[in-house]
Amino acid sequence: MKWQSKEGLKALTISLCEYASVTGSQEEIGIMEFVDYELRTLTYFSENSSHLQTHYTDDGRKFVTALVKSKKPAAETIILMGHLDVVDVEDYGEWKNLAFRPKELTVQMLEQRESLPDFVQKDLEKDEWLFGRGVMDMKAGIALCMSMVEAAAAGEFDGNIMLLAVPDEEVNSAGMRAAVPVLQELAREHNLNYKVVWNTEPMFTKYPGDTQRYLYQGSLGKILPGFYCYGEEAHVAEPFSGLNGNFMASHITSLMELNPMFTEKVEDEKTPPPANLIQKDLKEVYSTQIPHAAVTVFNLMTMGKPLKEVTTALLDIAGTAAENIIRDYNEREKEFAETLDYIPRKRNINIYTYDQLWDLAVSKVGEEEAERMLSYLQAEVQGDDRELSYRIVHEMASVCKDKAPMIVLFYAPPYYPPVSSKGDKTIDTLSSELIKIAKDESDIDLEMVNYFPGLSDLSYTSLPGGAEALTPLLKNMPLWEVTYDLPLAEMEQLDMSMINFGPDGRDPHSWLERLNVTYSFEKLPPVMKKGIKLLFEDADEEGTY
Repeated sequence: MKWQSKEGLKALTISLCEYASVTGSQEEIGIMEFVDYELRTLTYFSENSSHLQTHYTDDGRKFVTALVKSKKPAAETIILMGHLDVVDVEDYGEWKNLAFRPKELTVQMLEQRESLPDFVQKDLEKDEWLFGRGVMDMKAGIALCMSMVEAAAAGEFDGNIMLLAVPDEEVNSAGMRAAVPVLQELAREHNLNYKVVWNTEPMFTKYPGDTQRYLYQGSLGKILPGFYCYGEEAHVAEPFSGLNGNFMASHITSLMELNPMFTEKVEDEKTPPPANLIQKDLKEVYSTQIPHAAVTVFNLMTMGKPLKEVTTALLDIAGTAAENIIRDYNEREKEFAETLDYIPRKRNINIYTYDQLWDLAVSKVGEEEAERMLSYLQAEVQGDDRELSYRIVHEMASVCKDKAPMIVLFYAPPYYPPVSSKGDKTIDTLSSELIKIAKDESDIDLEMVNYFPGLSDLSYTSLPGGAEALTPLLKNMPLWEVTYDLPLAEMEQLDMSMINFGPDGRDPHSWLERLNVTYSFEKLPPVMKKGIKLLFEDADEEGTY
C-alpha cells in the first residue's frame, strides 16, 4: 500500500503541495483531478468506479467524493473531509518560487536556519519539519484522509468511509456549500447513515509559543458586518459644507476594532475580537471633492450569541459613532467659525439596516427599477462578493440621498454558522478515547476544545437553531439569493456529529508555514485509525447493523 507509512504520506503531501492551488486558480481544479487519478489507482475503485466521483460547483470548480463500502452490510458511514485550496504566496518574497516545492524549500530553510526567527529554530531542534504553502493548511490533512480511504479499501474498517475533498474553503466555501446536497443524494443512493464527519484541519495554537495539541468538537462561526457611511459632497476647500465619509468610517472603526464587547466566551474559550478587513472610500478617481461615501467591514467570530442580538449590538455601535461624529464635527466647526460671520448648522445622521434602506429605495423608484439596478451592478462588478455588496448598498443609498447623512449596516458573504458537538454522546466518548490512546501509546497530550478557531467547512454540516435564526443576517445581506446562498434545508437535515482532529504544524498563511512530519505522519495515523474503529464498534454495539 502506498500511503500507510510516514514516507508514503510525506511523498503524497509533497505531490499535493506541488499544485499551486491558490483559491480561484486553474490549479485548484487540477489538484482535484490529481486526487481522482491517485485514488483510481486503488483496486477498490477500479472495481467500483461509480463510488469515486467528481462533482461541480456553480462556477465550474470541482470537488471529489470517494466512498469505500465495507464488506459487512453496513449503513454507518464516517465522512473524512478537507479542502485543497490555499492562500497566495506573496509573503514568501525572494523564496516565492519555492513556495510550492516543499522539498527544495525545506532544504533552503535548513541551510539558512540561523536567519530564521528564534521560535522556528527551536522547533527545528527536534522532530522533522516540512516547509511550504499548504503543507499544514491543509494538504497533509487530505493526505491522511486518502490514507484512511486506502486502509478502508483494504478492509481495515467495519463500516463505510467517505472522503470529501473540496475547493474554496479559504474564500467563500463554494465547494462545501455545493457538496452538502450531494452528500444527501449519495446517502439516498447508497443507503448511508452518516455517523460522524471528521475534518482533518491542522491544530492551531491558542497563543504565540503554544505547544499544546488539540482536538476540536466544533468550529467557530463568522460574519462580515459592514457599515456604509454616506455623508455630504463638498469641495475640499469648503470641508464644512459637507461631511467626509472617511471621517465617519474612522469613528466606526475606532469603536469596533478589537472591541471586547464582541468577544464571546464559552468555558475557557474566547473568540478573538473583531478586526477590520476593509476600510475605503468609494471615489473611483482622484478629484478635489471630499469622499462623501465610505465603507468599513469587519471580521467577527461567533459562538452561540443569537444573530438578532449581534445585529442590535452593531446598530448600537452605529448610533454611538453617529453621536461621536456630530460631537467632533461640531467642536471643530465651532472653532473654525469663531472668526467668520456664519453660524454652523445642526446635523443629524440617520441609522438604517440594509433591509430598511432597500424598502426606502423601493418606495422611491419601485421594486422593478431597484431590481434592475441590482442586476446591472451584478453584471458590472465581477469577482469579489464584498465589493459587490457595498456597491449595491451605495447604489440604493444614492437613490435615497435625501436621507443623508446616513450609516447603513449590512452583511457581506461568507457566513459560517458556529457549530459544536459538545454534549453529543458519540463525540464526547470518541474525544475521551482519542485522548487516552494518544497518551498511552504515543505519549501525546491532547486537550479537548469546543471550537476550532481557524474557521472550517464543518460549519455547513448542521444548522443549530434552524434557518429562522438567520433572518437578521439574511435580510440585511445584499447578495443573499443573488450571488450567494446556503443549502439551509440540507444543512438542517444533515445535522451531523463532528470532530476536527488533524496534523500538527505552525504558522499557517505565513511564509514560515511548516508541518511537524514526525507527529503528523508517524504518531497521528495509528491514533486516527483506532478512533475510526471505535466509532464503528460503537455503532455495532448499538445494534445498528
